[in-house]
Amino acid sequence: MNASKLSPGDLLGALAVVVIWGLNFVVMKVGLQDVGPMLLGALRFAAAALPFLLFVPFPRLPWKYVAGYGLAQGLGQFGFLFLGLQMGMTVGMASVVMQTQAFFTLLLAVPLLGERARPVQWWGLAVALAGLLMIATAHGEGAGQMTLAGFVLTLSASFMWAVSNLIARLASRVADYEPFPFIVWSSLFPVVPFTALAVWTDGPSTVWRQLTGMDGRAWLAVLFLAWLATLLAYSLWTRLLKRHPAGRVTPFSLLVPVVGLWAAWMFSGELPQRWQWAGTAAVLLGLLINQAGPLRALAKEMAERRRQRAE
Repeated sequence: MNASKLSPGDLLGALAVVVIWGLNFVVMKVGLQDVGPMLLGALRFAAAALPFLLFVPFPRLPWKYVAGYGLAQGLGQFGFLFLGLQMGMTVGMASVVMQTQAFFTLLLAVPLLGERARPVQWWGLAVALAGLLMIATAHGEGAGQMTLAGFVLTLSASFMWAVSNLIARLASRVADYEPFPFIVWSSLFPVVPFTALAVWTDGPSTVWRQLTGMDGRAWLAVLFLAWLATLLAYSLWTRLLKRHPAGRVTPFSLLVPVVGLWAAWMFSGELPQRWQWAGTAAVLLGLLINQAGPLRALAKEMAERRRQRAE
């Protein structure tokens, strides 16, 4: 892994990922207005994989890592997330709760990968869990309110994101692979399960009616999710993690809820309740505590770069 400083191109790539993933939740909500969650998942990953399979070689990895990542990140993470959004999870709160994947990754990496956690990381985890409890207690059943079912499903999606992180880390120990082919081919594996679940839960006639009734806005949502949020953003993020230490890259994910909350207010008119604001602040504080060391290193690096430019 290259420990060099983040180049201007790397910084632009990280910020592009933050913006795409922050807007991602609003786009998902738009897509779910026309199709069911399982069909949206099938369309997203079909568009991310099928047009490129003839041109993109299979990554230099055993099949089990590519399939495992695709099922965990595709079917697991986004299956739960799409279902959560359909069942009342608000866009802004989804962008916050999903970032708890950092803590699930920590909890899984310690026993399964043998990674060591600093005491401050456990303190950050405790603060974030308190924030999640505050968010959970602020659920409601009215229009524009977060439901408890939506919250639990989104938390499950965050856990599956952490599982996919572990699979990606294990894969990097096996071989040096290119991110884009890895994302393209891993996107193939959720397509059939998503399609089968769509037919099973909604029925063939409903699935066909949803497909034929999709307008331009719905197809644009699918392409945004497939080409920008999946292929571009995950490829950029994986490349950054390969070029730099994870602690230097992951602090940028703290900005995703900021963009997500702004997008939820701007495009959906969502404003969190008082306890949700308090819970959001606690979750973000927990993430800051967890990333205290990497954030200090990143701030020091940016200050050094400004000093060099001034000279």
